[in-house]
Amino acid sequence: MAKILITGGAGYIGSHVVNLLKNSNHELIIYDNLSTGRLESVVSGKLIHGELEDLEKLEGLISSEQFDACIHFAGSIIVPESVSDPLKYYYNNTKNTLDLINLCVKFRVNNFIFSSTAAVYGMSEDGVCSEDSSLNPISPYGKTKLMSEWMLEDLAKANQDFNYVALRYFNVAGASLDGKVGQCSPHSTHLIKLACEAALGKREKLSIFGDNYETKDGTCIRDYIHTDDLALAHGNALDYLLNGGDSQVLNCGYGEGYSVKEVVETVKSVSGVNFPVEIAPRRSGDPVMLVSKAEKIREVLNWSPKYNDLELIVRTAFEWERNFKG
Repeated sequence: MAKILITGGAGYIGSHVVNLLKNSNHELIIYDNLSTGRLESVVSGKLIHGELEDLEKLEGLISSEQFDACIHFAGSIIVPESVSDPLKYYYNNTKNTLDLINLCVKFRVNNFIFSSTAAVYGMSEDGVCSEDSSLNPISPYGKTKLMSEWMLEDLAKANQDFNYVALRYFNVAGASLDGKVGQCSPHSTHLIKLACEAALGKREKLSIFGDNYETKDGTCIRDYIHTDDLALAHGNALDYLLNGGDSQVLNCGYGEGYSVKEVVETVKSVSGVNFPVEIAPRRSGDPVMLVSKAEKIREVLNWSPKYNDLELIVRTAFEWERNFKG
């Protein structure tokens, strides 16, 4: 049995990982300020309410618990907000991560899983990214995540006892198959959640940000991955590190892209509702196309995703949203 610190474990993706790990023999301690997560999403483990910048509290926790690993989800993730308020992102995503890593080193928490993003790639030439693709983030969100990756990379080179796995998420969507957890944030910008809200009458309409991109239907193309498959990737990464694996940076995606309009039509089909859709101006920081090459994670972590099906992803998101009272 290992003792695991999970920062941001009450949030969207963190709660799915906690939901998965509840079936393991690991002891889970979740550290979350509940700013975007919620108490009801913590289905296992012990929740400690706290801020990452409260270093006295965080150090007291890490020094006393003797963790075997840290999974770090706590971060700000809204790309347009990062453009309008960049310092918030440098503070939370970079400085707070640096402080957390420093405490992990101080108290010998030598296995670290980092929640990164495909936004580190920026505008790639063909929109298809492997782990070796050039890194040129175009938003402060992507830049702050890449800076954290660099910190981990340099630390692992300098400290032979410290190893990490940075998982670069593509577009995460859906809700757990068992219905226990899903997307709860009232400030979500995730397309599938917003479309499900529109289908259920929780919002008047759905906005598509730009329909004049150089794609088959003029809208952006993304690689959507189901939350349960992403949770499994974290579980595999944890096992990998606890068994002595060395540091890795891995894409988390299916290697298939769907346009915004294709996703919207799938939500309409699943829900049976022809909700109103408007075309809005493009958003800053949106690449035209972002699709993964994800062979490496299958090889390194023996990751075998089960839910590579856009209709299934949408159905789980829709059922969760229909039952979620907020």
